[in-house]
Amino acid sequence: MTARNFAAPVSVLVGLGFPYDVETPWQACQLLSEWSGSRGPAHSLALALCRDASIGTGDPEAARLAFETFARKAGILAAEQPASAAAVTARSALPA
Repeated sequence: MTARNFAAPVSVLVGLGFPYDVETPWQACQLLSEWSGSRGPAHSLALALCRDASIGTGDPEAARLAFETFARKAGILAAEQPASAAAVTARSALPA
């Protein structure tokens, strides 16, 4: 397995709406494998491309774009969602 990172992380919302930066094809593959929501063509393509990129036989940027497309269609792309109440509460509880 290679340690090639994406050129830029894909920030997605996980759990109770907390942002999580997916920085490698392997991290994306993990999230896709554990995905309990709807699994359509965008999920299948992203999973296949991320698997290939994580073992060094595929292009990490093609995997990143497919993963970002999946995240957008699944409604978990953090850049396109308002801050969740849980994330706002957690940020306000942290010391400045």
